[in-house]
Amino acid sequence: MADASISERERHQIEQILELDLEELLVEEVDSLHDSSDDDRHATGRGYDGAGTSSGFTFNTCLASLHTYLGDVEDTHHRLAFLEGGAILNLPMFYLEGVVLFPEATLPLRVIEANFIAAIERALTQVDVPFTIGVVRAHRNRDNGRTSFSTVGTTAEIRQYRRLEDGSLNVVTRGQQRFRLRRRWIDAEGVPCGEIQIIQEDLPLRTPQDAFGDRLPSNASCAKPGGSRDGKDSEENSDESFESSLSLTERKVHQSAIVSCSGYDTIDESASSDDDKSEFQFQRAHHESESDESLHSEPENGDSGFGNSSISRLHSVQGKQRISCSRNSNINQLRRVPRTFWPFWVYRMYDSYCLAQKAADMWKQIVGAPSMEGLVKKPDLLSFYIASKIPVSESTRQELLEIDGISYRLRREIELLESVDLIRCRNCQAVIARRSDMLVMSSDGPLGAYVNPHGFVHEVMTLYRAFGLALIGPAVREYSWFPGYAWTITNCASCETQMGWLFSATNKNLKPRLFWGIRSSQVSENTR
Repeated sequence: MADASISERERHQIEQILELDLEELLVEEVDSLHDSSDDDRHATGRGYDGAGTSSGFTFNTCLASLHTYLGDVEDTHHRLAFLEGGAILNLPMFYLEGVVLFPEATLPLRVIEANFIAAIERALTQVDVPFTIGVVRAHRNRDNGRTSFSTVGTTAEIRQYRRLEDGSLNVVTRGQQRFRLRRRWIDAEGVPCGEIQIIQEDLPLRTPQDAFGDRLPSNASCAKPGGSRDGKDSEENSDESFESSLSLTERKVHQSAIVSCSGYDTIDESASSDDDKSEFQFQRAHHESESDESLHSEPENGDSGFGNSSISRLHSVQGKQRISCSRNSNINQLRRVPRTFWPFWVYRMYDSYCLAQKAADMWKQIVGAPSMEGLVKKPDLLSFYIASKIPVSESTRQELLEIDGISYRLRREIELLESVDLIRCRNCQAVIARRSDMLVMSSDGPLGAYVNPHGFVHEVMTLYRAFGLALIGPAVREYSWFPGYAWTITNCASCETQMGWLFSATNKNLKPRLFWGIRSSQVSENTR
């Protein structure tokens, strides 16, 4: 009869386990469907797939990043090694209004004026830093009309160039390193020059894991490059096996100690002390243990089969075992207690890899970009990438360029990504679009630099929807930054400021049919 009841109970447990497994499988299938639908929505609506394979997006975004409107250009076949931080040197300078160049960003140039042509030619022939120019943002004061220059810029390496019949140059450059502009002048040949000092970039910050013993939370994996989670399962198994060997009272004491220790891992705005709380819980558990022992040690007028001395010896042995187990538990907990003054979450606030992961996740939600794991492992490059593409004003982007420190730059970018909601006209504050209207039309991202036939460089953010804009003039097919699209000038309908362009497809099979390009120099700093 006992065997039959045991087998029946086991059979019932097996059925419960199978039901739980089936429920987990169903949940996983539903989650995978949600993930696939989200990916499809991003692929068709945001256009990050460069090959244009989606039925809702047929434009090849790689074409825009090649700047084919510049015609055939020749590769320089020269790559300059990175300059040492702190190095001081003289470079030909380009002062560009409305442009903030970041490391790893592409900058096309249409060089027409004689002094800037001479600057490019000097860069192509200089010996110490060949094929390199300095790029600094120039900005005009709206009150007095005076032009001023930023003190922090970026070196640009000439990757491609072409000399036209009229003597002008088409050039494609790429940002390399930040620098501080020490002084500037125009030499005898009219070439703008500057003395610069290369900025020494810091290394990504990491949470000092050895300072926390074994009490590093499971979500601390972002402190490691690549997000490794080695040792998590073994730690959980060891904790479970240790707790299973404890009595009920000892387990309460053990868990209260863990709670008081793990309290360092969360932000507690109250002034209550975890030490006082754990001491109170320990005293309470100890009191309950003594009451429990006194209750079981009372003899019932000789009815018990043991004498008082036997009972005392039994409880003495049990007490020693509990004290020994408690000592082992305290020793283990001592090894697991953080050995730093600051709690873990303080370090995590400035952990470059944790910040990079958070910024990458937020960026993916905004623009629907594909996996950015490669950049997450390089927080310095990720910070420059997001700064060069984020849909904010040029002055805010200049602020990001001037921030020293990877973690500080990432924290500021996360703050901007959380607050940026509206895109407004700089002049009249009229709402032009929302953050969710961003569209990726180039493999470089939703914001990039393009140059017109007259040599003016514009940083343009692409949107699939915009409000309050008026079209000026007919659509033009020549010199289009996006092959297959004609462009039409658009002004703000409220203040008539030139905001950008409407791009319309000239091929009926090309999708999207329409999209907008807005100049970042005309975007307001007010994004809420």
